[in-house]
Amino acid sequence: MKHHPPFAELGSAFADAVEPAQFPEKKLRFRNQRAAKTVKLDDLSDVSWVKYFADFVPLPENLSEPLAIRYHGHQFGQYNPELGDGRGFLFAQLRDDQGRLLDLGTKGSGQTPYSRFGDGRLTLKGGVREVLATEMLEASGVYTSKSFSLIETGEQLHRNDEPSPARSSVLVRLSHSHIRFGAFQRLAFFEDRENLIRLIEHVRTYYHSDIAPDDPDRLAPKLLERIATVTARMVSSWMAAGFVHGVMNTDNMNVTGETFDFGPYRFLPTSDPNFTAAYFDQGGRYAFGRQPGAALWNLKQLAGTFTLVSDADVLTEALKAYESAYQAGLRDACFFQLGIKPTALETDLTFLQDLFNWMTESQIPWAQFFFDWFGGAISEERAEKSPAKRHYTTPEFLKLWTSLSQYQASAPERLEHGYFQRSTPETLLIDEIEHLWASIADEDDWSLFQAKLDGISAKRKALLE
Repeated sequence: MKHHPPFAELGSAFADAVEPAQFPEKKLRFRNQRAAKTVKLDDLSDVSWVKYFADFVPLPENLSEPLAIRYHGHQFGQYNPELGDGRGFLFAQLRDDQGRLLDLGTKGSGQTPYSRFGDGRLTLKGGVREVLATEMLEASGVYTSKSFSLIETGEQLHRNDEPSPARSSVLVRLSHSHIRFGAFQRLAFFEDRENLIRLIEHVRTYYHSDIAPDDPDRLAPKLLERIATVTARMVSSWMAAGFVHGVMNTDNMNVTGETFDFGPYRFLPTSDPNFTAAYFDQGGRYAFGRQPGAALWNLKQLAGTFTLVSDADVLTEALKAYESAYQAGLRDACFFQLGIKPTALETDLTFLQDLFNWMTESQIPWAQFFFDWFGGAISEERAEKSPAKRHYTTPEFLKLWTSLSQYQASAPERLEHGYFQRSTPETLLIDEIEHLWASIADEDDWSLFQAKLDGISAKRKALLE
């Protein structure tokens, strides 16, 4: 890619040039060759990899210095004007093999003007958790950022929520835009209409270019409708995968509807609308069942920023796209997980409502159900051998079975994959993460981490390749 990647062309009103931290050690712990291949970086030697993704020597013909992006945001409903990239930066922008503009961004790369009182670092455990999350979400068909690189950095960090001193790391993620809702909020906060218009046009040009150029008052609602649609698709795929983001603040949502910025996430053990991922989410604002509403609330805050350039009533109308996109997205994502073909949307949503009610009442392991019944009725024999088979003999399930058996398998050939010969699916519950982390923390044994990645890879190949 040519020098001056597009984000840099926005200028100093959007980001600050920063210096990366200098780390005492650099131990490569994870390297995403699949993602690297999409941006033609897979042939780097490990020495060059560390040079770029721990020392942060600029990539050829790319950003000459890292950029800490400016933004504000609502955190648990409270507006915070003191945010921005506090322990990360935009390192490079690249085109992938589909021609999409992607960002290489960091986490744990040192202090910036927005670090406030933080050290700008990332614990190794935090890095391991993000690698696992992105790999599992991708394997589950969720649109997500990719953990690109994880390097242990040899520092001792002090954290209130982890045993200290904690091992340190620097993560690089490959994502389809780091432009957050909070970037628009910051410009609206300062009533910077000119730069708001520039950012809207930038997002249209580089991320939603099928939207035709237009005057700002007409472009803003079109872009808002698109962002609402892709956000709905993202959240609906979380719900199907049983994923709880945990911290759905407006600064953790971006313009492409891609999942990113993982903190205290969780995957559901069993269906529970009130299940929360963050211990500090005492009121359950971001509980599993409240995620669709939380996303819509965030979109309303984004719409509020666009009132600087467009009519509020028109923007409100644009937001109506969210509900229909969410319903269709939920059906599509759940049916993908189940490997069955959709029929009429209303019929399919009624079936899913019955399914979720039964899953909540029965407390069947979330992932086990979708695994057992992949392909619908053609997996009846598999389900009879499941560790959860007792759930399938109750009158309540037999009523549900009547509906499930009406659906055709969408990809029956996938059942021939070795993954579906197992008795249990690959999961990523909190106890599993803690167990594999204990091996790393206590003995520097990465074998369980690698085994989990291998299991997730098998799931991805079975469902997606």
